[in-house]
Amino acid sequence: MSKMSTDLTRHALNGPTMGTRWSAQFHTAPDVDPTVIQAAIQAALQSAVTEVDTQMSTWSADSDLMRVNAAPVGGWCDVPASLMTVITLGLEIGRASKGAFDIGMGDAVTAWGFGPAEAAPDRIKAAMNTKRVSASDALDLDVAAGRLRKTAPIALDLNGIAKGYGVDRLAETLRDFGIMNALVGIDGEMRAMGLRPDGAPWSIAVEAPDPESRSAHSVLTLQDAAVATSGDYRHWVEVQGRHLSHTMDPRRGAPLMSSPASVTVVAKTCAEADAWATALMVLGAEQGAALARAQGLEALFLLRVSQTEYRSLGVGRVFADEDAAANAPGRAI
Repeated sequence: MSKMSTDLTRHALNGPTMGTRWSAQFHTAPDVDPTVIQAAIQAALQSAVTEVDTQMSTWSADSDLMRVNAAPVGGWCDVPASLMTVITLGLEIGRASKGAFDIGMGDAVTAWGFGPAEAAPDRIKAAMNTKRVSASDALDLDVAAGRLRKTAPIALDLNGIAKGYGVDRLAETLRDFGIMNALVGIDGEMRAMGLRPDGAPWSIAVEAPDPESRSAHSVLTLQDAAVATSGDYRHWVEVQGRHLSHTMDPRRGAPLMSSPASVTVVAKTCAEADAWATALMVLGAEQGAALARAQGLEALFLLRVSQTEYRSLGVGRVFADEDAAANAPGRAI
């Protein structure tokens, strides 16, 4: 006879990564020593996200990504498998989004002060005046050999996808321990594995785009799916009285001038959800919703009506494909 859900031991682990924290919730049989399993899994999960951060951070000059950025044009660089996976996916979504998602915005991110350096007017002017070459056109990948080269000057930035990939690595690590039912996340990017012990899907809140507080706009119930949100209300700068999001517009080399308050995407992997949420923010509600429908994406756009009011537009079967009331819950997949 199988154990009842009430007989299981609940584990809630967390640790630091990427300037925030990762988390993992899962259950094990009551005859498993919780101290032993927590120590082993805690270490493995921390190692997984630390590896992602070590490879893909723009805050460390020693990261593999920054080594690529520092390499001369035309020279081949060896890159670790995880970094190659993320760059490859980033280029794929860049092409599919018609350039709305571009991992080659590192110069603009740095110039506007969203990296380790303060914003600098000279770098901002350079980023905006540069004739931009998309990452797809500026990189040659030799996936089989684990190497790449730049064919044009470019600075890579993976902040729109690395955190989601880190969530996927948490999920993969738990699977390595035989844990198939769990909820893992980094900050607000989450991935649901299987079901809760009571057989129900995992409940995940979609945050309201309120910079003053953290509250739920709605609640998703997810099984074997991931969710990520890109918004204008957590990381931003104020320039000449204008509130500018950290999301870069590849067409301008500058923060978006106008965008949805947030875009939430549900996908099979968190890396995909993360990147697509950024792409749809760049495109905006009209173009973004059209592309989301064409790509078969599940997306929720929250659009500001005023500083304190917003309306929602959902695409796909998770979110109603029509304007919805602000408090309408997402549907389970």
